[in-house]
Amino acid sequence: MSKREPRLFLSDMLAAIEKIERYTAGLSFEQFEANDMVIDAVVRNLEIIGEAARQIPIPLREQYPRIEWSRVVGFRNIVIHTYFAVDVEIVWTIATQRLSELKAVLNEMLRDNNKYKSD
Repeated sequence: MSKREPRLFLSDMLAAIEKIERYTAGLSFEQFEANDMVIDAVVRNLEIIGEAARQIPIPLREQYPRIEWSRVVGFRNIVIHTYFAVDVEIVWTIATQRLSELKAVLNEMLRDNNKYKSD
């Protein structure tokens, strides 16, 4: 496990989500699918999200069961180890439909983490 504080990994995850939101803003699936650079950028940021999620201590993850932590980390593993088999439709679905809830929970976690830090 990393020596970085969990809130830094949460911030990394949020920054990656915000990049994905910027990269995909205003795009249709067809435009996304036709743009290798955007696909690569989104996939890279999904890797970052998964790697940062992997570094969140399990007790902290267990406090936020709304996040499917194993799926977040698992997708990172798929992208890293079988990048040639990544389905662009799945990447699009994650980028446009699944990250908003993750973002909300990560913001909640940061608020909670800051609250505990000030005690």
